[in-house]
Amino acid sequence: MTLIVSELCVDHGAIRAVDHVSLRIEQGQLAAVIGANGAGKTTLLRALSGLTPARSGSATWKGHDLLHSKPEKLVRFGVSHVSEGKSVIPELSVEENLNLGALWRRNAKESEQTRNKIFETFPRLEERAGQLADTLSGGERQMLAIGRALMAKPELLLLDEPSLGLAPLVIAQIFQSIRDLTTQMGLTVVLVEQNALGALEIADVGIVLNLGRIAATDRAQSLIENPQVRAAYLGY
Repeated sequence: MTLIVSELCVDHGAIRAVDHVSLRIEQGQLAAVIGANGAGKTTLLRALSGLTPARSGSATWKGHDLLHSKPEKLVRFGVSHVSEGKSVIPELSVEENLNLGALWRRNAKESEQTRNKIFETFPRLEERAGQLADTLSGGERQMLAIGRALMAKPELLLLDEPSLGLAPLVIAQIFQSIRDLTTQMGLTVVLVEQNALGALEIADVGIVLNLGRIAATDRAQSLIENPQVRAAYLGY
């Protein structure tokens, strides 16, 4: 199972947000996509999850066409997308949000096992299972958003800016949890992040986007050690 993107182009009106992007992410890899605001990172994720139409190119996962499938169908193919700041329902409790993520699954026992794994990874969610999502802190809401996506039992997880607006200690916890889940659940993860260094530190591979094009791609550690990448994107 490999995520294969070839010559992907996505337009926002007259602006080309993603410009002939080609990449390959192997099963079980955590890939960090970094770049400045407006680089096309979020648009890339939205195209892969069927939320934004592509102009041209192709993207496949397990042989399934990602660009011409409805988002709800992609969930059944094992693709889950956690949008930046929009992936919990504030009027529902933590447990109700998690249960929503498992709506299409028919095996209640498996769903319960997944929920227990999420509570093991994010103990705060278990402590607040009966609370409304609206009462959670920013970090707890992000944990819930990831947990709800995991309830669908994805194999490909698309994460958009999970660290946005969070305190440094919470960011470190979220990032470590993403790394642990990738390993323990055998996930393939595409992580879009403004926090470039933090994302690369937990990633296997890194992809640098600049004005919609791939500026560099390499092992994450190699990008961290690259003087040009450090100066342009890592701030040192």
